[in-house]
Amino acid sequence: MGMDRPRNWLGARTTILLPVLVAVLSFVTGVVNISAVSISGPLGDLIPRSIQRTAGFTGALTGFTLLVSVVGLRRRLRIAWYATIVLLPVAAVQGLVQNSAVTLPFVGPVPSSAVSIPLVVLSLISLPAMLLNRRRFDRPIDLSTAQLAAGAALLGSLMYGTAGSYALRDDFTNLSTATDAFYYTLVTASTVGYGDVTPQSQQAKLFGMSVVVLGTASFAIALGSLLGPAIEKRLSEALGNMTDAQLDLLENHVLVLGHGDLTEPIIEELTGAIDFVVITPDTETATRLQQQDIAVLTADPSDEEPMQRAGIEDAVAVVAATNDDAQDALAILTAQTLNPEVNIVAAATDRENIEKLRRAGADTVISPAVLGGHLIVQSALGREGMENIADHLLDVNDEDDADI
Repeated sequence: MGMDRPRNWLGARTTILLPVLVAVLSFVTGVVNISAVSISGPLGDLIPRSIQRTAGFTGALTGFTLLVSVVGLRRRLRIAWYATIVLLPVAAVQGLVQNSAVTLPFVGPVPSSAVSIPLVVLSLISLPAMLLNRRRFDRPIDLSTAQLAAGAALLGSLMYGTAGSYALRDDFTNLSTATDAFYYTLVTASTVGYGDVTPQSQQAKLFGMSVVVLGTASFAIALGSLLGPAIEKRLSEALGNMTDAQLDLLENHVLVLGHGDLTEPIIEELTGAIDFVVITPDTETATRLQQQDIAVLTADPSDEEPMQRAGIEDAVAVVAATNDDAQDALAILTAQTLNPEVNIVAAATDRENIEKLRRAGADTVISPAVLGGHLIVQSALGREGMENIADHLLDVNDEDDADI
């Protein structure tokens, strides 16, 4: 229950960092192989020609998709966990396929093992880490009605454009397959419009105009639904709040419930020693702490919801040290209910509240006023060494910080 609990090297941060490295290596490997004419290594005869031609850009695409999955992992989404579990073996297979001699135009055979072998190894290492931390990624995807509608509109417009242009393929130039139809719909709806596929009949032109209207509208709606959360994030930071992604990565940290005169020296001691989150209802205080790069959540420190958001189930300790013992007692009672195993330390402003804070669930209760008064009185009575005792307490705290 102490603060010297060792860090879990296969925790959430490591589990998320490994797919990031795999994504970067997959992207680099894909770029290295994207201009390959053929793969002629030991696996060359086993790989179909179509796969050889697409091995490069699909590797880069896998890397990009993995990065998108990592964004979901940061929010502990279950669907992101499933996507990563699928993509990691794909990245490993692509690395194995591309671990051959790549024939480049005007250059000749070039080995790509410098990046493909680390890609395979990291992909295989990442899988056990993901499986061991499966329980951490248990949050269902939470899409608003507007986001669902935006996704449905975008998907519907792409399906409409692809099916319609393929049905009218005889009225278009350079359009003969479903892939051509999807390509035309995508570049038209996104307003890129390369001009290589053009309508020839009146009916095809009218259909093309409908694709422009529906496609651009659906893209605009989808973009708005994506920008909304980003704007909300900016507002949260301006109000002194951590984002959900930042909160979800916390583990083996300390929760500081409330903020007062006693809290400032506690924050100074914790800074740089261990991760911690301050929960305070004061917006001005939260903003000031946020500007000092201190993790803070603007909420009532005695409520269950902010404690759960701040990851009390993964915390090593809870500290309640404000100027209001009654508020501290409520916060301690809630924290003890949510995580009976967590070490709870409280500072009592009034000495008569020491037992009350213990009954509320605090494991350790310290009265700074009583402790300081005792040292001062003993010094006034001529007891020697009181100052040395205070210095010794500070030295012990420094040693404990070094062990964290």
